[in-house]
Amino acid sequence: MSDSDSDPDRRHDRLDRHPTVGPRNSLWHWPDAKHPLRVIVNYLAVWLIRVSPSLRAKNWLLRRLGATVEPGVAFGLEATPDVFWPEHLTIRADAIVGYDATLLCHEFLQAEYRTGEVVVGERAMIGAGAVVLPGVEIGADAKVAANSLVTEDVAPETTVAGIPARPVEGGVGSAAD
Repeated sequence: MSDSDSDPDRRHDRLDRHPTVGPRNSLWHWPDAKHPLRVIVNYLAVWLIRVSPSLRAKNWLLRRLGATVEPGVAFGLEATPDVFWPEHLTIRADAIVGYDATLLCHEFLQAEYRTGEVVVGERAMIGAGAVVLPGVEIGADAKVAANSLVTEDVAPETTVAGIPARPVEGGVGSAAD
């Protein structure tokens, strides 16, 4: 058992678990998890968010989907907010979500699906292609390097990199590039 397994405030402890029944995995039960029309509306809005060059339009659409988006947020091209539960996203002031990054608020597993909040702190930077899993909080002024997989909280003013993302010495100069 690692130290993170014994931490009482792990991301797994913050996830809501929704068991599914039947012979198939939980993704087959998505219409029971979220109304199909809501998913279609979310998907179309997320598609616009991904391709729009306008930061104002992206933030406006994210807010319409129920996400908390504070002033100055920059959501890069092709960056993807959660399609099923965007209302579980909180992106604090002046945070940057880089090109093609993904913020997931759900995970479909074999016998259950899980949902959880994702919080991106003030002035935090998430690099291009990074993936943030549900239940994760990224602290203020933290940096997530490009193509990292964030499976645990990131402390304020910490730089993480890798799969899974771990703190690195010296930081990353341009994590959002």
